[in-house]
Amino acid sequence: MIRIDGSSGEGGGQILRSSLSLSLATGKAFRIENIRAKRERPGLLRQHLTAVLAAAEIGGAQVEGANLGSQALAFEPGIVKSGNHRFVIGTAGSGTLVLQTILPALMTTSGVSSITIEGGTHNLQAPPFDFLERCFLPAIGKLGPRVALKLERYGFYPAGGGSFTVTIEPCAVLSPVQLVERGDIVHRKAVAIVANLPRRIAQREINTVAKMLNWEAGQLEIIETKKSVGPGNIVLIEIGTSAGVTEVFCGFGRVGTAAESVATEAAKEARGYLASNAVAGEHLADQLLLPFALAGAGAFTAVRLNRHARTNMEVISSFLPVEFETAQENACVRIEVKRKS
Repeated sequence: MIRIDGSSGEGGGQILRSSLSLSLATGKAFRIENIRAKRERPGLLRQHLTAVLAAAEIGGAQVEGANLGSQALAFEPGIVKSGNHRFVIGTAGSGTLVLQTILPALMTTSGVSSITIEGGTHNLQAPPFDFLERCFLPAIGKLGPRVALKLERYGFYPAGGGSFTVTIEPCAVLSPVQLVERGDIVHRKAVAIVANLPRRIAQREINTVAKMLNWEAGQLEIIETKKSVGPGNIVLIEIGTSAGVTEVFCGFGRVGTAAESVATEAAKEARGYLASNAVAGEHLADQLLLPFALAGAGAFTAVRLNRHARTNMEVISSFLPVEFETAQENACVRIEVKRKS
């Protein structure tokens, strides 16, 4: 049984989620202690527990320690089976992180899967639905599987109540890919979404993005929706490249933060990406590590590698016979996945 220290490196929930993903994909059991030890509220919160239970359901796993607040967990996977599943977080906890936990195993198992997840769809410190739909899943599609998302209802923090469905058409084997040359910028778009909030908030955000990035009216959009349990706001900046990758940068609206500040957060990240030669931004880079490792090879370039990503590399190497080679080149970082000799 593989032993994982949840307090190592970045010390957050990603260590648990990656361990669950890899355990399902490899059939290797693991025990993790000190779960989320470096967080203000350590142990399993509702979204982490939902991820554990979702992984156990699709993988027929035996689990010990699957309780709210638990700081230790043993997970022994069975056989991963495709099918129809529904997972309810019950809070505004991130549903997208639950999906990312179970997705790797379902990408290569036989049969199509249909998953419905209810909870948060647009949360701070988690990839929003739009990032998965327009950035992460199209990149995953280059490895072979076909994954389609559909948003049923927005779920902004703190009300939650969101819902989305995902259909996963697997492939027999993941194909290694090279995403190292970004090429030209072929698409630019900024969207400000307001749910049950005044349009003027989104207008101020769009004006800020236009000024900071010098973009024209045709590249800017405001979406107003009542399809949300509570109020919410997010700014999304999309940048598409001739490499076939679209990056998405986000600014989350929250109480006490001016609309201009929310937009500035996203615009600064977008400017940093445009100033580099990288294919992947900081957050996409972190999320590509695990699927690339499951493919056994491949390479991509990123704006930078943060501590979160480096911790993820350590967890991945505990389950898979791969190693990561990183090198700074041409205003970006090149990450290459290789099988251990």
